[in-house]
Amino acid sequence: MTEQQQPPPQQDPPDADGAEMAGTELADAVPFNGLRATGLSRSFGEVHAVVSMDLHAPAGEVTALIGPNGSGKTTLLLMLASLLAPDAGTISVMGIDPVSNPAAARAKIGWMPDTLGVWEALTAREILSVMGRFYQLPKMQIPARVAELLELVNLSSLADQKARVLSRGQQQRLSLARALIHDPEVLLLDEPASGLDPGSRIALRTILRKLAGEGKVVVVSSHVLAELDEIADGAVFVNQGRSVLTQSVDQAAGQGRKYSITALDSAVLAAALTSMGVSFEAESARRDSVVVGVGSEREAASLLQDLVAAGVDVCAFAPATGALEETYMSMEVEQP
Repeated sequence: MTEQQQPPPQQDPPDADGAEMAGTELADAVPFNGLRATGLSRSFGEVHAVVSMDLHAPAGEVTALIGPNGSGKTTLLLMLASLLAPDAGTISVMGIDPVSNPAAARAKIGWMPDTLGVWEALTAREILSVMGRFYQLPKMQIPARVAELLELVNLSSLADQKARVLSRGQQQRLSLARALIHDPEVLLLDEPASGLDPGSRIALRTILRKLAGEGKVVVVSSHVLAELDEIADGAVFVNQGRSVLTQSVDQAAGQGRKYSITALDSAVLAAALTSMGVSFEAESARRDSVVVGVGSEREAASLLQDLVAAGVDVCAFAPATGALEETYMSMEVEQP
């Protein structure tokens, strides 16, 4: 065997700890494609608004932020938006640290507070145009971008009305357009459905799902939990300044929950459930309906089959609450 043909010298296998460390370093070196907050804390004097809170919001998904009043949701969103510095913890906005590089982070963030705020003397068109200049959009492109967003939020007919004469719901829609002016990769929305009529809420849901479908990070704080099932892909539940649970909507839908049942004859329904050994209680919102607890969707389907087979004329059978709402109500949190 010639020198060139000789096999290379044997090498010792890599140390397991060293390999694990190398893998960790490699993972840390790859930016998280989304929004990540780890161990965030923020106090205001003796008030600990946020205490070691975590949130991971992937790109291409809508992440709901759920918790009672005073749980730290808005403080968290302000830190994520680079408008409030954390006392401890780290934030990554598409790989950028908003504390050390706020300008670069803000270029990627669209922030919608729970109120429109200042500039009530300007028209809707003027507000969006000014924001376009703030974000250094090409001057010639601003009018078209403003018109596009006014159409998106159904405010074209009110484009030249001053913000102060707009209703609460119209101001909310204008605030959403303002957050979208620079086509951000990350959208942070604090109670966006507040003040919206049912039609506008449906439109908001459509817009947010479309933005997530385009690969954007969407984080929504909302008290309208029933609608979040149709908007969100996952949720982070917070209470007393801490993140207490992270759950996907699919996980929430697969958990035990309450179902509302209505039959043409409520007495026949009650007798059938009693004979099956199924506990139930009267639904507070409707006198002719009852509520039962089931462990899964499969159990719910089986119960419906049994009721129909027993001759009960069931006319309504559906979850009594949304999946995320069920999780929230089952948690030991201080209710708003």
